[in-house]
Amino acid sequence: MEHTLFVLVDLLGTIAFAISGAAAAAERRLDLFGVYAVAFMTACGGGIVRDLCLGTLPPVGISDWRYLACSAAASTLTIWAAPWVERLKQPVTFFDSLGLGFFAVVGAHKARLHGANIEAAVVLGGVTAVGGGVMRDVLLTRVPAILAKEIYALAALVAAVIQVAAEVNGWSIGLTPWFAAGACFVIRFFAVRYSWGLPVVDRR
Repeated sequence: MEHTLFVLVDLLGTIAFAISGAAAAAERRLDLFGVYAVAFMTACGGGIVRDLCLGTLPPVGISDWRYLACSAAASTLTIWAAPWVERLKQPVTFFDSLGLGFFAVVGAHKARLHGANIEAAVVLGGVTAVGGGVMRDVLLTRVPAILAKEIYALAALVAAVIQVAAEVNGWSIGLTPWFAAGACFVIRFFAVRYSWGLPVVDRR
């Protein structure tokens, strides 16, 4: 039951990030291969980096057909339903924020399963969440969201901390992933809506 829950959360994150990547690639007018490639890297890049750090080879993003299938299906849906996706004020930001929390939860949980301590689990949760978005932005020659002023990685780390705290303290494993992912989404949503951000370094 627990394994099925986290696979579901991981696949939901994959779909959300794939839509984010496909929408961003479409905005840059990439061809079909480019859209699918960027969507896959956005959806699975962070998980691949996490698995390499944990030594779980080959990474699940390229060894489990469900991740490729979800990425391809989400990309196809984004292309086909482009007019509806574009109606969202910021489709890339919306789906990116949705996937951010899901991946932070799964990354932290998988790190704990493989014996990582609390600090490593939180960090790898954050890496899982932001890694794909960084790859997307680099491929599209944009400033990665993690380096922008608005809150991004911090929201993912909050979700990872909640998940790790739940596992350490034996809280309900059935509810915590949804609560942690929801907290991440809410933080990110309000950060974008109200332009919240961390202080910018003043060279003076």
